[in-house]
Amino acid sequence: MTRTNWSDNVTYTAERVVAPTSLDQLSVLVASGGGRKALGTRHCFHDIADTPGGVQVRVDDLGFDVEVDHEAMTAVVPAGWSYGRVARALEAEGVALHNLGSLPHISVAGATATGTHGSGDTNRMLAAAIVGIELVTAAGDVRTFGADHPDLPALATGLGAFGVITRLTLAVEPSYRVWQEMWFSPSWDELFADFDAVMAGAYSVNLHVGFSEPRPRLIWRKCRVGVDDADPPASIAGARLVEPADIPPNENRTEIGTVGPWCDRLAHFRLDGVPSVGGDELQSEWFVAREHAVDAIEALRAMGERLAPHLYGSEIRTVAADDLWLSPAHGLDCLSIGLTWRKHPEEVAALQAPIEAALEPFSPRAHWGKLFALDADVLRSRYERYDDFVELVHRYDPDGRFANPFLRRLGVW
Repeated sequence: MTRTNWSDNVTYTAERVVAPTSLDQLSVLVASGGGRKALGTRHCFHDIADTPGGVQVRVDDLGFDVEVDHEAMTAVVPAGWSYGRVARALEAEGVALHNLGSLPHISVAGATATGTHGSGDTNRMLAAAIVGIELVTAAGDVRTFGADHPDLPALATGLGAFGVITRLTLAVEPSYRVWQEMWFSPSWDELFADFDAVMAGAYSVNLHVGFSEPRPRLIWRKCRVGVDDADPPASIAGARLVEPADIPPNENRTEIGTVGPWCDRLAHFRLDGVPSVGGDELQSEWFVAREHAVDAIEALRAMGERLAPHLYGSEIRTVAADDLWLSPAHGLDCLSIGLTWRKHPEEVAALQAPIEAALEPFSPRAHWGKLFALDADVLRSRYERYDDFVELVHRYDPDGRFANPFLRRLGVW
């Protein structure tokens, strides 16, 4: 069993990894004492899934399948499955999710628990689709929470603090089709002059930049058939529409320029390909209120030369507000600025606090699964339900069965 995370920058200190094959086995394991943490697809860039000297638990082998309720338009999905696997099972049933993240390889429970998202002015966090959760508590009890349960908004982005999630119920909608297009080389001035219109110009818009570079790299638009059917504009902020034939082949990227099902277009990377730069990377991501979008980007451009030696690039997206207690988009239409770093651990670690200082006027929040330096006091000031979250964690797990160094750094324990 792999003892490191996906990018090999964290070596787990858990004593062992166990993959129960039934709920009964999982309940006994969790209740038997010692530290316990669910382990998903290991895509987090720190120790959120570790439990020193304890047991990491995988839920891949519990024998669950996707179950669609076509009348209620919901689907019960296995927590340990990847989004790509779930998406294909849903497509086979003629239903879809509202969005996907950039990588379809990440587990549903891990992605939702850490505030993962796609893009689009009207698209909320992936966790906002959760209308039900089944989990095993510290006492070994199997509990279910429906859409009307008052604790669901805390559990949906729960940082692994409440128990081992086994199944999630997600809101679904009729399947739809999507095409993608790329626009290259806008100017910064033209982009900023029309920024809101650019980011609202398709169902999902992703802006890729290098902060030290004289021009943004590209605008990547994912257009939904029946929603974005108007003829493409002649220009977007001075950018040039790139013909599919002019885009270099990439066996890992989802197809550009042709219509396909949502499950094969909304993510950037193919499920059967290697995502991003194959794990030879580190990642950080911060969220600011949408009204501060241009100023926040400019703040990082001012640091561009300092960031450049350690940075592959940045992906900028928009996310709609939700009501999940620890969602980075809680009560806030926001802009996310994701940075994919070269694997320079010491240099990247040293840059986290200066970046957050540059973004401080905009009260940044961080992606929970990526690298950041914000401490417990700052986080408490950024989330109005933070203390409520901490109190609820202690009510569910009074002995700290799911506590770990990550949660202690956040002041949860």
